[in-house]
Amino acid sequence: MALPAALRYRNYRLYFFGQGLSVLGTWMQRVAMHWLVYRLSGSEFLLGLSGFMSQIPVLFLGPLGGVWADRVDRRRLLMLTQALAMVQADLLAYLTLRGHVAVWHVLVMAGLLGVINAIDTPLRQSFVVDIVSDRKDLPNAIALNSLTNNSGRLIGPSIAGVMIAVLSEGACFAFNALSYLAVLCALWMMRIAERPPLHEHGNVWNGLKAGAHYVWTTIPIRRLLALLACVSFMATPYTVMMPVFADRVLKGGAHTMGYMLSAAGVGAVVGTVYLAWRPSVRGLDTLIGLSAVAGGVALVMFAVSPWIYLSAAMMAVVGFGIIVTGAGVNTMVQTVVQDAMRGRVMSFYTMSFLGVAPLGAITIGALAEATSVQVALAAGGIACAAAGAHFLRGRKRLRAALRMMTSARDFG
Repeated sequence: MALPAALRYRNYRLYFFGQGLSVLGTWMQRVAMHWLVYRLSGSEFLLGLSGFMSQIPVLFLGPLGGVWADRVDRRRLLMLTQALAMVQADLLAYLTLRGHVAVWHVLVMAGLLGVINAIDTPLRQSFVVDIVSDRKDLPNAIALNSLTNNSGRLIGPSIAGVMIAVLSEGACFAFNALSYLAVLCALWMMRIAERPPLHEHGNVWNGLKAGAHYVWTTIPIRRLLALLACVSFMATPYTVMMPVFADRVLKGGAHTMGYMLSAAGVGAVVGTVYLAWRPSVRGLDTLIGLSAVAGGVALVMFAVSPWIYLSAAMMAVVGFGIIVTGAGVNTMVQTVVQDAMRGRVMSFYTMSFLGVAPLGAITIGALAEATSVQVALAAGGIACAAAGAHFLRGRKRLRAALRMMTSARDFG
């Protein structure tokens, strides 16, 4: 079997394998942070707040990262953000392993990482075009990026669950700090031609306004990002609530939490492998809408399930639905966006996928505290499925707009 198209590029191979190890550490740290907050506090609300702190900076600072991604050397700025993230993981490991950690430490470190990610994420999204020169191979590269992330999501929680039980959360943080070295080495080894600087806007504020105007007036991008924001707000908070669900509903511990998140990772990996081997974007809009509906319905069934095997199966469908929606929207947006706007548009993508998630996390956390974690997750699943159904009803108008922006054969 031939290599996926994007892996034929040396720079992309370096990035793919370096990022793979880093993402594994990132997922281990994410799980360990949630478990640490729950162990120290026992509070659903503080769990939701930890998710809020780690991602809310993306909502406000993401557009700034997008402007920089369009103006500066992306590789050099990526090396800086990855190095800062490594320092954050080191600090968290030190506090935890020394026994000095408190909930407020974790919340502050989560907020610091959120600020770093607000700049780093749109950079990474738009960096793909610098290391994959042929535009027709971009969908494959985007799908492989999702595969990397979700392979880490599949393996990381299981490793984290065992490491937390045998050692401590601090061991997960230390591993994550070391894993950043892989992606830093990969970035350093790349050979990339310098991009000409962008001077179309006089200042950052004008650049931000131009990006927002482009997103709002481009109907396909606006509709795709709106669906993604709905799914992110309504469905993705399940990851933050998983410690409570594993403890109170499934009567398990860190291992159970790891198994559930790994089951979601299995579904996500299946989804990204399927996207990576799709020959074109034809019919991708339908797949995106159906995936949102399936993910929402499965989240409802997970919320009411008292059986661990059914819960794991539903988590796999949830993982498939969310990642196919997210990666599918990424692929369609990057297929139609103008190069001069790529960084800014991908910052709005990042806001839609990651930036609104903390608002969902704190909302679902508060609802879970007022009612129960099952009611909160079921409400999110119902709303997610409804958003997917609404998107499917508007496909004809979306396709008509897409055909005006690209060749008619690309969408149908």
